[in-house]
Amino acid sequence: MAAVLNPWLALETGADPVERTGALRRAHEAFLTEGAIGTPVREVIAASWRRSARAAVEPDRVAPVELDEDDLAEHRAAHPLARVMPLFRELLGTIAEDGAHLLSVCDEHGRMLWVEGHPQVRRRAEAMNFVPGARWAEASVGTNAPGTALAVDHAVQIFAAEHYCRPVQPWTCAAAPVHDPGTRRLLGVVDITGGDHLASPHSLALVQATARAAEAHLASLAPATVAAPLLEVLGRDEALLRAGPGAPVRLGRRHSEILLLLAAHPDGLSGERLALELYGDRDISPVTLRAELSRLRSLAGPLVASRPYRLTVRVRTDHDTVADALRAGDLPTALAAYRGPLLPTSEAPGVVRLRRLLEDRLRQALLARRDPLLLDGWVRTPWGEDDLQAWEALAGALPPGARAVPTARLRALRGAYGLGPEGSGEPPGRDATYPQRSVT
Repeated sequence: MAAVLNPWLALETGADPVERTGALRRAHEAFLTEGAIGTPVREVIAASWRRSARAAVEPDRVAPVELDEDDLAEHRAAHPLARVMPLFRELLGTIAEDGAHLLSVCDEHGRMLWVEGHPQVRRRAEAMNFVPGARWAEASVGTNAPGTALAVDHAVQIFAAEHYCRPVQPWTCAAAPVHDPGTRRLLGVVDITGGDHLASPHSLALVQATARAAEAHLASLAPATVAAPLLEVLGRDEALLRAGPGAPVRLGRRHSEILLLLAAHPDGLSGERLALELYGDRDISPVTLRAELSRLRSLAGPLVASRPYRLTVRVRTDHDTVADALRAGDLPTALAAYRGPLLPTSEAPGVVRLRRLLEDRLRQALLARRDPLLLDGWVRTPWGEDDLQAWEALAGALPPGARAVPTARLRALRGAYGLGPEGSGEPPGRDATYPQRSVT
């Protein structure tokens, strides 16, 4: 039997779907009872099962419905993906109407905006709340194609008993994320759901192509201006510079810091001030800084000028996207664009200051809003999972019957921080930036 060449595909060529389903069911039960994961579970599925277990997802639950008819209509009308729904229907509508598949589109939080297809198939899917307004994020309903595509920001197939929750296991689905073409912010996911026959390379390729077509269409709707270079620095130890139609340039850590600091100071910085922002009080020769800038110019071209050191064109960062959304009072957009702390392992004083300011503003807005959906999303991230104040706010925002998970987590965190059972607030001496696994 040929090996799976693409880890995002569910079945290798020649695999028996019935035999694989049985093996997966046994592996799923072994994980639920013993915590063990073995063959034939793919790594992307194993990682998703572990996330689902950490989120205390019950294996027999169905997705919660969070948006009523009025809220759903308002949210749909305002969402960027509404502009590409005609394209989704054009490319996937025939499949959705064939009596065996569903076309669905969810937002960046995993809330279903549209579910379309043959009425009989939609009625079957209603049994697991695969309906508009339901939340299909992994933290709500475990491993599933829309939720897992959001969690890993990659197109993926989920086959049969790879689904974490049993009510979803009769289905197979393929989903791909859709991004804002300018900022690369994750907007949501397009998905096709049906039977075992969807576990083929064609279904995954189809949703990937549809997502790329949607991004291209969104780009065509934007004003016809030359896009500013984009520097991605959130959740990454090494920045990505997107400065044209070619592949992005991955910068080293020091070059990432320099370009970020110059982007944050559009009027430029003197050599002395830039050295202070990079090295602090360390005694560094000016030659060292000039050498770093020379190497950066070899990567970024004429983007960097001197006397003072400055950028020759405006470079936008994903840090700017979050900061702009916060200034506009748009907390959901800010949280969706926040991919983790800014250059999390950098110790450059100027970077540390920017990192702490952004995170503090984001957390204060989140704690003040007390929106349980936004708080839940925050504490499910690597940078928010140990945030005691956020867990306290989430527990306070939920109805009494839904507080079991945050209450248990609060008890564990208070013990870890040496606080009493009724303690609150930040742990003594804790930095504002929470631990996080960097994106590579």
